[in-house]
Amino acid sequence: MAQTTSEQPNGQDPKAGAPNETFSSSDDIIVTAQKRSERLQDVPLAVTAVTGEALAARQINDTSSLVQAVPSLTFQQAANPVASSFRIRGIGTSLFGLGNESSVALVVDGVVSARQTQNFTDFADIERVEVLRGPQGTLFGKNATAGVISVVTERPSRTLEARGSLTVAEMGEYRASGTVSGPLTDTIGVRLTGYYNDVGGNIRNVLTGHDANATKSWGLRGKLEWRPSDTLTFLLAGDYRKSDANCCQNVLVKIGNPFRALLTGPITVRPDSDQIWNNDQTYAKSDQQTYSLQSNLDLGSATLTSITAYQRYHLIQNQEVDAFGYAQPVYISPASSAQFDLNYGNTHIANFTQELRIASNDPGPFTYVVGGFYSNVAIDRYFSRRRAVCATGVVGQPCPSPSYQSLASFSKLKNSSIAFFGQAELKLVGGLKAIGGVRVQHESISVDGQRLGVLVAGDTPYGGTASTWAGTSASDDAVTGKAGLQYEFSRFAQAYVSYTRGYKGLGLNTEISADFANQQPVQPEHVNAYELGFKGRTTDGTFSIAAAIFRADYTNLQVQANRSDPLNGVVNYVQTNAGSSRTQGFEIEATLRPAKSFSVTAAVTYAKNRFDIDGLNCPSQFQPGASVVAIGGARPANACYRYQYRNAAGTLLTSGPTQDVRGGALPVSPTWRINLSPRYEASIASNLTGFVQADLSYQSDQQFALEQDPLLRQDGYALVDMSLGVRQPAHGLSLTLFVKNVFNQNYYSGMTSAALVPANLTSLDIFAIRPKNANRYFGGTLGFNF
Repeated sequence: MAQTTSEQPNGQDPKAGAPNETFSSSDDIIVTAQKRSERLQDVPLAVTAVTGEALAARQINDTSSLVQAVPSLTFQQAANPVASSFRIRGIGTSLFGLGNESSVALVVDGVVSARQTQNFTDFADIERVEVLRGPQGTLFGKNATAGVISVVTERPSRTLEARGSLTVAEMGEYRASGTVSGPLTDTIGVRLTGYYNDVGGNIRNVLTGHDANATKSWGLRGKLEWRPSDTLTFLLAGDYRKSDANCCQNVLVKIGNPFRALLTGPITVRPDSDQIWNNDQTYAKSDQQTYSLQSNLDLGSATLTSITAYQRYHLIQNQEVDAFGYAQPVYISPASSAQFDLNYGNTHIANFTQELRIASNDPGPFTYVVGGFYSNVAIDRYFSRRRAVCATGVVGQPCPSPSYQSLASFSKLKNSSIAFFGQAELKLVGGLKAIGGVRVQHESISVDGQRLGVLVAGDTPYGGTASTWAGTSASDDAVTGKAGLQYEFSRFAQAYVSYTRGYKGLGLNTEISADFANQQPVQPEHVNAYELGFKGRTTDGTFSIAAAIFRADYTNLQVQANRSDPLNGVVNYVQTNAGSSRTQGFEIEATLRPAKSFSVTAAVTYAKNRFDIDGLNCPSQFQPGASVVAIGGARPANACYRYQYRNAAGTLLTSGPTQDVRGGALPVSPTWRINLSPRYEASIASNLTGFVQADLSYQSDQQFALEQDPLLRQDGYALVDMSLGVRQPAHGLSLTLFVKNVFNQNYYSGMTSAALVPANLTSLDIFAIRPKNANRYFGGTLGFNF
């Protein structure tokens, strides 16, 4: 799955000819998972590395599609990028506010994304992608409590080269990319890459006649590398990306309430539904700029590296909440939205980072990486929403006298952090090494903002009242680290055991529901992780295996808790901390090459995830039957109840529906995930190679809701992709024909439930997000490489 190349230490260009080359075997897989170039075989942690060529062969075109190649990685799609998230070994971000960092860090060419909304990017001219599993806080920072997705793009080449591809597939999919690279002088090289994607939607809006969930995106990347001497290299990079998507629209896949049929319009509702009836759009439009300067100075025994970067990201989003096609408000119930088309956000992120590190070059008895990191993030967030409500009427008929509720807010977040880190390996005796690392960090965060009031004069406030400009700030210090032992049996086999302490920093609410003057920060998330692993391969390369047993215990897991009370028309989501969480299991990755022309790669992940949290909202269908617990009474576990309490005036009150979860399943975290990819490739002419490949991906059932809603549990499923093609082995043309989801297996990347009439919460309707490859479709890719 990974690249086999010879690369210089510490991120230098393998083509640059710098001294002190560590590895020379063409069979070595080189990664930078520990911020030093090392053989994957030698790295004492769980890493999956996939080359750009392998990604292209499987039509993996963006980060969200990586789940097809990495069993430990899962992805949850939401209506917009802010609420979408990755998970590794079941752990990921369960908060959709911009005041919190992602638990899975995305790093592109050494530059860390500031927030998870930036984690979804198209692939173009990729050298490799590394997925580091488990906490990586020592070397990659405070937000990597679940793992890291590290994307490495190609550097300028020493000789003139050009490559490109054109993909055409069913349902209006068109992709094109091109790269030209080469030297300008003996010491200066340049690389230019561009791409354009136009992917048609897989959901038909029968009201407008247009397709939903379509995406258009394009981008440009330029790299200029200057090598003034054999020991000094400067790499200047600029990247611009733009995306315009009417994504991601929920589709109605199950009707539970008979009144829903009166409001759906002329659509067919079924589990594999591909129709909606909406008068407005859900969309996300974003653009991002990243500029970086990486400098490498070879000092002989060590390399000094500096990475200076600046990012700007802008997102405009809206969600059409009601999922109705009516151009005017209609009566549903007094507590329901008669029309809800505006749920709008405008986000701007600016981030400056500076990393300086020194790493040893010699593979001697003592190796090290030592450095410092500084980050300064500024986020401006505007949000507004407006809905109509109707007190009386006939279900499904125009509202005789609608009233409107609306509210807008604006917030400014500032988040800065500074850290010093180091990690070293010391050879003790024979093949035994000791591993130790530490990171000391300080961070500060502040959010200032206000609720601006209603959008239209005459509206009543929706979800709060206007407030004056106010702010909250917090700061924290943390020490994290790593300790372990590694034993190398030979160059082809090693075992390791490690302990890692991870940390995810404070969070503050930037959204419209925030009490900007008095909010309490979400407390830091901590993790203690343990891993035992083995990596080995035969000397002839016909078989290789990497296996790991892991356990990670999280405290104060940061989550978005639903504290709503639909029975009384209350909708409330709060940022909070779960009591504890644990993920444990094992992973195995293996490659078998019984013949030169045939190979099989396989991977399996078993991850059992559980968490505890008090005061979580109940699934809606259980709320009408919630028991009432008197003051001082015992509160049941894993059951819906309401508790009595007295307010400051001594009045006896009853809470909203509540449950205390014990041993709950984390969302989007299947226990089993299995990948299997056999490939046959052989020469069919003097300058022509043919291949055929199959890719099987299986996952067991999973839960989509933190509230443990049985209606939002998806059964296990398997996807099979096939591809075949021909190519000229060295330089020339290639043609690949492919079919995605051969057996037309339906599945969802997100699920939600809706209560149409609050008085009948036991009859719920189910909505889901169906990605394009939940359908079988065919396509082809024509490529060239000269």
